[in-house]
Amino acid sequence: MAKKSSRLLCRTTLPSKTNNVMAKVDKKGIVRGTAGSVVYRGYRELNIIQGKPRKFEQTSASIRASTEFGLSSTTAAVIRQAFEPAYVHRDGEAVSRSTQLVYRGIRNSLRGSVGQRDLHDADLESLIGMDFNIQSRMSEVLQVSQRVERDEEGRLSVFMGALNAKTDLKVPLSISKPVSKYRLRFSLIGFNFRKEYYEYLEVKDLEFRWQGKLEAQEIRFETRPEADQLLMLSVSLLAYSETRMEEGYVLLNSKEFSPCSIIAAFHAEEPGGYPTGPVNMKLNEAQQLRGASIHNMCYEGNRLLRDQERRKGTVTQTTTITTKKRAKVDENNTNFQPGKRVSFSSKS
Repeated sequence: MAKKSSRLLCRTTLPSKTNNVMAKVDKKGIVRGTAGSVVYRGYRELNIIQGKPRKFEQTSASIRASTEFGLSSTTAAVIRQAFEPAYVHRDGEAVSRSTQLVYRGIRNSLRGSVGQRDLHDADLESLIGMDFNIQSRMSEVLQVSQRVERDEEGRLSVFMGALNAKTDLKVPLSISKPVSKYRLRFSLIGFNFRKEYYEYLEVKDLEFRWQGKLEAQEIRFETRPEADQLLMLSVSLLAYSETRMEEGYVLLNSKEFSPCSIIAAFHAEEPGGYPTGPVNMKLNEAQQLRGASIHNMCYEGNRLLRDQERRKGTVTQTTTITTKKRAKVDENNTNFQPGKRVSFSSKS
């Protein structure tokens, strides 16, 4: 009898305004479905109640802001994609974290207005120190000073202090116990978001044994970047265990330990203008020789900016037409209606 009553309760609890839609209780006691303007759903052992999404009329300011956040999201996705060989494993919050840092950089830009700027206009300081795996922050793992400089021809140099693997690396026991050697990898990538491509320019590796030492040194990149490339440099730490197999070593990096961080970012000298349509990238002679290192972006930022510009043009055109249709007022023939308050101003 109790079982029949429970079944009846499930069918009659939380009726909605529409007979075809109603909320029900599942086998775990979680309410699911809709009841009027309320949506019930479950997450693990929690019962979550939220209102139905409604349509709101967006203002021009909110449209510009949403365009800029969408541009930040697709920009951050390109950066993560380009640096994937460097960080190997990223944490679950890297997507939102990188998007927020890119968004902050664009918002802090001193050039361009909201909805009319991209990463080439941004303050790149927000990207320096960005970790791809926050579970193993590079600043905590590698406790050695690094300084990056750029010469007049655009080439980069990293000045790194002396390193003692025994004292300057903070590595978890699960890694340090089986490790045979480490590799510090510096990856230099050039980006042009307006021409929608990025290029792997150069990689520099420093290898040392598990308790080895490195003297203070300059790591110089010989590749001269194109004038239209925004530069980003990352450093990552790779740990290897020696094996008896032909490969010799096995990579120990995992989601729990895979430190990688952007340590420098430089603006392009000549990024070029915003494209007025879909980009069909053409390689120059120098790029054709190293074409394998150049990759097209899966980038929607330029399309978002074009859509925003079209919306802006539509609003301007509508305002102009409305002004032309507005009737002219004869100042010498003013009709005063009873009950209306009239204000007078003196003319000089």
